[in-house]
Amino acid sequence: MLLAELDYNLPPERIAQRPLEERDASRMMLLDRRTGAWEDRTFREFPSLLRGDELIVANNARVIPARLLGHRTGTHSGPRGKSGRASREFLTAPIEVLLVRRVEGDVWEALVRPGRKVGISERVIFGEGELQAEVEARGDYGIRRLRFQYDGNFDEILNRLGHVPLPPYIHRADEPADRERYQTLFASHSGAIAAPTAGLHFSREILDRLRSRAIEVVEITLDVGLGTFEPIRTERLEDHVIHRETYEISRDAATAIDRARAADRPILAIGTTVVRALEDAAEKSSRSGTGQPVPHITSGRAEAEIFLYPGKEFRAVNQLLTNFHLPQSSLLALVAAFAGRENVLRAYAHAVDAGYRFYSYGDCMLIR
Repeated sequence: MLLAELDYNLPPERIAQRPLEERDASRMMLLDRRTGAWEDRTFREFPSLLRGDELIVANNARVIPARLLGHRTGTHSGPRGKSGRASREFLTAPIEVLLVRRVEGDVWEALVRPGRKVGISERVIFGEGELQAEVEARGDYGIRRLRFQYDGNFDEILNRLGHVPLPPYIHRADEPADRERYQTLFASHSGAIAAPTAGLHFSREILDRLRSRAIEVVEITLDVGLGTFEPIRTERLEDHVIHRETYEISRDAATAIDRARAADRPILAIGTTVVRALEDAAEKSSRSGTGQPVPHITSGRAEAEIFLYPGKEFRAVNQLLTNFHLPQSSLLALVAAFAGRENVLRAYAHAVDAGYRFYSYGDCMLIR
């Protein structure tokens, strides 16, 4: 399938730049994945639109202040001493670092901008020098491997110096309110560099209404990273190699998911990150050769390798709450695979005409 087949026209004014004052005030499109029919609803109707026996699966990843602003370092010669010519370090051009994932200990994979001239062994200084990083390796598209040096607690320093990593289509600097508003109410496991945005619509009132109907809610963790937002750079979707993202499914969550699937209850994923984790787990189970008609969801940590695009099979999820996604993106490919490309693009065209708000701080759609 060609990437160009996942394109649509979106006026810039449709891209939400700020969240609504109330989390659950979003609009919600209800889309029938079999017929392509849609209805214009509101998210506050979400609990009443459910059958009551759904298993809701949410991502409890918490966004870290992963965007760091620093300066490259340079050296210039000082006076000669007994050991030869001395050098003195000084700060040069500003640089932006987006932490992508922790490799081990104090070593992180990061996007560095501008990164073209940032070489191995170069150092970057953040704040007043209380946080520094040395480039250990270079990768494609601005990826670098950085080793951080600091005195004290890394998380505390990062929380003080780091910025909320708002997506680039939000054309403003992050604000103090984003520290809370760009987290879901489920957020408890730190490590994500972007919010699982379908969860942003849930308020405590909505959760209370779900509990009052005895609708089961379980949580998993997928640390949202490059696999979620990196652009597709190949002409054909089949040629794209998606970046791996770490996920973890607890034993209780895996048991609840298997129990619901065995009883033919709907599995309602809150966001594409949940879909990716569950479908990756189901695919790995299917490949293990257990012979079960319904692949078992294995608990534990793993890396999501799966790339879902039209023509791919869904083994675990049969309902989806999701925001509206960028043209020609892996997330739009996933949604198109789930509900049909034509259905999704027609629904998106209606959303544009009807004034829906798009992307991370925008409105949502319930597909079933």
